[in-house]
Amino acid sequence: MQSTAFTPSSSSFSPLKPRRLVANPIYSLPSRFDPIRAFSSSSSKRHDPDSSNVVIPRRSWSLSSASNSSLSRPWNPLVSERKMERFEVKATAVPESAGEGKEKSSLTKTLELGLLFGLWYLFNIYFNIYNKQVLRVFPNPVTITAAQFTVGTVLIAFMWTFNLYKKPKVSGAQLAAILPLAVVHTLGNLFTNMSLGKVAVSFTHTIKAMEPFFSVVLSAMFLGEMPTLWVVGSIIPIVGGVALASVTEASFNWAGFWSAMASNLTNQSRNVLSKKVMVKKEESMDNITLFSIITIMSFILLAPVTIFMEGVKFTPAYLQSAGLNVKEVYTRAFLAALCFHAYQQVSYMILQRVSPVTHSVGNCVKRVVVIVSSVLFFKTPVSPINSLGTGIALAGVFLYSRVKRIKPKPKTA
Repeated sequence: MQSTAFTPSSSSFSPLKPRRLVANPIYSLPSRFDPIRAFSSSSSKRHDPDSSNVVIPRRSWSLSSASNSSLSRPWNPLVSERKMERFEVKATAVPESAGEGKEKSSLTKTLELGLLFGLWYLFNIYFNIYNKQVLRVFPNPVTITAAQFTVGTVLIAFMWTFNLYKKPKVSGAQLAAILPLAVVHTLGNLFTNMSLGKVAVSFTHTIKAMEPFFSVVLSAMFLGEMPTLWVVGSIIPIVGGVALASVTEASFNWAGFWSAMASNLTNQSRNVLSKKVMVKKEESMDNITLFSIITIMSFILLAPVTIFMEGVKFTPAYLQSAGLNVKEVYTRAFLAALCFHAYQQVSYMILQRVSPVTHSVGNCVKRVVVIVSSVLFFKTPVSPINSLGTGIALAGVFLYSRVKRIKPKPKTA
């Protein structure tokens, strides 16, 4: 079989003269030149299965040094130089815009988190102020607590009805697991209101700074979580500071003191129970939904207890007979209930965005803000030793929130 070498004629391939390629790197292919056919025909000539001869077509043209930079990458006849340049320009612009988008999103998240922290503190301040004003003239903490759970239940039903927050589907097993949490949640808020009715707001929150102490003790007793030496060291200034502040407190009485201590015990029992009871991951729910269900259950639990213990005393007739301004009492009680539900709702929203350690530090700062604002608003007399004890206790709480994340080193065999 006779093999014929592929020899391009000068007439058909005249537009591809080397001199013109160097002079004008960006060119357009003539209509009669088909690069696909030329490529396939040349490749078919390289190896003929019917022949033992292999003929490699030789393309030779001279390239000047000026064209070396533009043609240093492999040449693809299917993509022109103009298209490759456009593609490169677009590729370099994408990372810059993506980086700007990430910076804007992180800035937005930071601003949202800062706004939530501000609302958390603000709602807590107004709750303590309005709540203390109502408890001064209407010393019925069970009724006040039930009213706060009532307002919270109405708000939750409103959000679920108008799809402001998705209504959950709760099984009977989940309700049975949540019931102990609702019981201790009810008792914790009830004891807090009992303490606020007996002593100053600043002193109640100073005693409530001992929550880490109860958390460590209950976790060791029921969960087997032994504290590290750092945690134990942070507990010492908390206990010492609370003791020093209690000795020098002008509004001190045992009823208010033990009510605040009982509030610490029940609130930390709720945290321990939540770890011990809610163990099934498939039945878990987000914090806001859990708080909403606990609020409704607390209202159902406390309503009959209120009628049994204090009767129905929050009526206009009873308030008028006691010489109280009905409108003022109702307005401040309603605002206190709104702030009560709002600050707890925002607290759970923050907990979904940050770590528990960050949330604990924010809670410590919140307690400082509440104590200082209540002292200024109610003009509570505070001695230097009392201020020192409060400061030591709060410093211990801050130290506890920091060392809590230090994990003990695993024991090597």
